[in-house]
Amino acid sequence: MSGHQHDHGHNHGHSHGHTGNKKILLISFIIITAYMIIEAVGGVMTNSLALLSDAGHMLSDSIALGIALLAFRFGEKAANSGKTYGYRRFEILAAVLNGITLIGISLYIFYEAIERFANPPQVATTGMLIISTIGLLINILVAWIMMRGSDTKTNLNMRGAYLHVISDMLGSVGAIAAALLMMFFGWGWADPLASVIVAGLVLRSGFFVTKSSLHVLMEGTPSHLDLNDIVSSILDTKGVLGVHDVHLWSITSNQNALTAHIVVDGGSSVYDTELLIKKIEHALEHKGIAHVTLQAESEKHGHEDSVLCTAKPGTPDAHAHHHH
Repeated sequence: MSGHQHDHGHNHGHSHGHTGNKKILLISFIIITAYMIIEAVGGVMTNSLALLSDAGHMLSDSIALGIALLAFRFGEKAANSGKTYGYRRFEILAAVLNGITLIGISLYIFYEAIERFANPPQVATTGMLIISTIGLLINILVAWIMMRGSDTKTNLNMRGAYLHVISDMLGSVGAIAAALLMMFFGWGWADPLASVIVAGLVLRSGFFVTKSSLHVLMEGTPSHLDLNDIVSSILDTKGVLGVHDVHLWSITSNQNALTAHIVVDGGSSVYDTELLIKKIEHALEHKGIAHVTLQAESEKHGHEDSVLCTAKPGTPDAHAHHHH
């Protein structure tokens, strides 16, 4: 009955955070990409797999940041008749791609390291130590910039980029430790060991980014929202006799949507029902669901008891399954 969207004071704060996120991403992207090139060249010149794997990690960082930037750009494109939600999902597709890239890079590093454990090559340890130390400082700088100026808590995209930089920091620590162990103890295996640890971190972040993005693509219930809690808050609204056919999903980070059928007293006027719907929308907005569409039905309407939609795939119209 109403697909009203509460966005009055909400939008302003969102767009402010948006520009902040974009600016921070751009600065981080430039710093990380520039240093990634230095580290890759340094890795080849010093013959250090730990440095190369850290550069690979930084490459994944700069890809992550680049994708995140593109996602913000695409996400700003207006909705049109072909894409009624606009291009906001691009961010989630980007995150999946990013996660898969990470998994690929980590597997390649594991493969390379096996060969190096068998016969450790000569590594120019001083050069390796200098480059990895600068790398660590750069990562700390970028992580600090991100923490200060952007939304790393709730935005999947920014969070992904931030986690990259944090695990990258650990990669630099690994390379520093390996350089020191080789310099003082002549342990050649420290270099491939450090690269395996970095690869493990890359694999882990790749797995989690991919998993959470696929959950969004599968229209999963947002992980921070409890469906039962949402349903009881609708049922607690005075005037609501029942609720069924509830769907709750994320369009993209920070943008949750809900559709549901509510049962109201058939004798109440359209105005009363609209007020009731407004009340529910308001309550749900406080729970982080800005896009709410509710269909009101009278108690005489043939309902199903199930809160979730029970239409079988293949029925001509999933929403009309009990409207006979």
